[in-house]
Amino acid sequence: MKPLKAFIIPFVGLKIGKHLFEYKIEQTFFEHFEYEEFNDVNININVELEKKTTLLELHFKVSGWVNVNCDLTNEPYNQSIENEFDLVVNFGDEYNDEHIDILIVPHGTYEINIQQYIYELVVLAVPTKRVHPGVEDGTLHSDILKKLEELSPKLKEDKEKEDIDPRWNTLKKLLTDK
Repeated sequence: MKPLKAFIIPFVGLKIGKHLFEYKIEQTFFEHFEYEEFNDVNININVELEKKTTLLELHFKVSGWVNVNCDLTNEPYNQSIENEFDLVVNFGDEYNDEHIDILIVPHGTYEINIQQYIYELVVLAVPTKRVHPGVEDGTLHSDILKKLEELSPKLKEDKEKEDIDPRWNTLKKLLTDK
């Protein structure tokens, strides 16, 4: 996979201090990763890079929405997302990304590619169970929801009232008599 040029930050020419990078992510970004879970995307990403003499500190802040399908009704809806992540870039003998929040790049590296971190931040910000807000508050009217209500099992209490053999009632009394 080719790196996207917009997400490569050349840090060699930057002065020591804080620098802000802003990105607007759309559906084409996820098509580059061949990720097809989102119908549409509108995300703003702020990356604050603090350059120090021996290392770099990056603070990612993600906010926006992704259009996904509901797990219950398969209706599309906009899921708002927010996420933050801190990354420390240190210099060493060889490239090492074994740690989640520490990246070691070889001495002489002059740029850093942040597209993978942005991709993971957005994907991990989406809840694992996606439920349309209309399902939760009862405003969504869907054929699938009606069918789910018809096929849902009755509550246990209702079944017990219907199916209890009267002989069991006397046995239950024995449990309470101590």
